Amino acid sequence: MSVQAYSDIIQSYLSNFITYSNQIGGDVAEQAKLVSEAFKAQLEYLKLAAQSALPSADQLVRLLKPTSDKIQAIQSLREKNRASQYFNHLSAISESIPALGWVTVSPAPGPYIKEMNDAGQFYTNRVLKDWKEKDKKHVDWVKSWIEVLTEMQKFVKQFHTTGLVWSGKSAVGGIPPPPPGNMPPPPPVLPDLNDLSVGDKGDDRSALFAEINQGENITKALKKVTPDMQTHKNPNLRSGPAPFKATSTTGTNYSGKPAVEKSPVFQRDGKKWIIEYYKDNHGLLVEGTEMNNVVYMFNCTNCTLTVKGKINSIFLDSCRKSSVVFDTVVSSAEFVNCQSVQMQVLGNVPTISIDKTDGCQMYLSEKSLGVEIVSSKSSEMNVLIPKGNGDYSEYPIAEQFKTTISPSGLKTVVIESKG
Repeated sequence: MSVQAYSDIIQSYLSNFITYSNQIGGDVAEQAKLVSEAFKAQLEYLKLAAQSALPSADQLVRLLKPTSDKIQAIQSLREKNRASQYFNHLSAISESIPALGWVTVSPAPGPYIKEMNDAGQFYTNRVLKDWKEKDKKHVDWVKSWIEVLTEMQKFVKQFHTTGLVWSGKSAVGGIPPPPPGNMPPPPPVLPDLNDLSVGDKGDDRSALFAEINQGENITKALKKVTPDMQTHKNPNLRSGPAPFKATSTTGTNYSGKPAVEKSPVFQRDGKKWIIEYYKDNHGLLVEGTEMNNVVYMFNCTNCTLTVKGKINSIFLDSCRKSSVVFDTVVSSAEFVNCQSVQMQVLGNVPTISIDKTDGCQMYLSEKSLGVEIVSSKSSEMNVLIPKGNGDYSEYPIAEQFKTTISPSGLKTVVIESKG
């Protein structure tokens, strides 16, 4: 029943998602093909679980590899297409596809799927914001993907509430699983209760109780602690083993291999300007732009980018201690996964979006005072508004909120920081 229920999700909800993805086409359709393959790989894994006993840890890694390879391919596709017009679509799936890892989670895999669904919500909201007035199929695409994850969560809650159930008796591939290591010794044999007071054992116990019942005399055999043995008088005795220190991972990636230093990239690809991997460069300049152009700045450190002319949008991703100065954007200026960044608009900007960013200073112009600022999972955000005399007034964006329950539902208010 479990396998059939999962097959139904693939044939109905996932099939709808694939249909809408193919209608959008391009990178979205390519990614949807990988998503379909990932779900089918997991279906095979569930079939195996329904027929076999729990395999060894090494076997589990091997059996999970087809699914994990597809997840990595989905995430790699997103990384390779950061300048795509469908980047938000790719990111929504990339952030939430790890939900397929529920098979390794216990004792509550259902909430894990919900957590992954929420992780992609930031990007699905942006898809809705960008496309709901332009093309309805993008809205249907978002709804179909959320339905897939929602139904998968229901499936797990019904059939695998506390973790994946291996319900078969035979071993995987006909190979018996190895015996578990470090088996505890057998429990000691307890004496017969009827023998507690007879024979030699009874004599031994009597001697033990007699020694315990000596009272104060029991301490006479203890060795006296002399001054040279006291730690508060001899600091040298207090030295112990050195505390544990975690191995430094500076300069390495998650696999323990040295991080590869990538060469800077500054290129124009059609409507997209791509600036990546620059360090300590304050002379980056984009000019000769058109109104439908997009500027994408990725993984730059201690850099300043100047954008001349009127463009569609500016996107800073994973940048540190960097700044961007621009004239006018038609859509938005966006910051994601950044630290200590600044922006200054000389003309107009309708929307500023900040996500997973710590430290963002926004210098506005007189023309941009009607801007909408949308922030999520970010801190240390400040807006600087011109006074008219060349100086600025600085205002922090709220980071703390208080939510209470009212008869109509939840009520959330801003808590102002008073320092």
